Amino acid sequence: MMFARQLRERVMRGEITCSVRIWQRPHVKTGGRYAMGPGHIHVTSIREIAPDSVTDELARRSGFEDVEALMKVAKHGPGDTVYLVEFEYRE
Repeated sequence: MMFARQLRERVMRGEITCSVRIWQRPHVKTGGRYAMGPGHIHVTSIREIAPDSVTDELARRSGFEDVEALMKVAKHGPGDTVYLVEFEYRE
């Protein structure tokens, strides 16, 4: 799982534990491990959510100031399905 450069340190410190992604299909799976820095991301859940459930609070939990800032980086490719990925960073 890739993260914007400005989020990586906060993910590794455990301050960010979820990510909103807009994909055609899921690119990660629950239980999956994805290398990051000296450790890895362990995905604890992934679920499809309605676009209107992306709130400023969820954006802040994901490391962004608001929904507008999050949406600028959440879209990956031509997809339009919104996923909420919950994870833990482990060393």
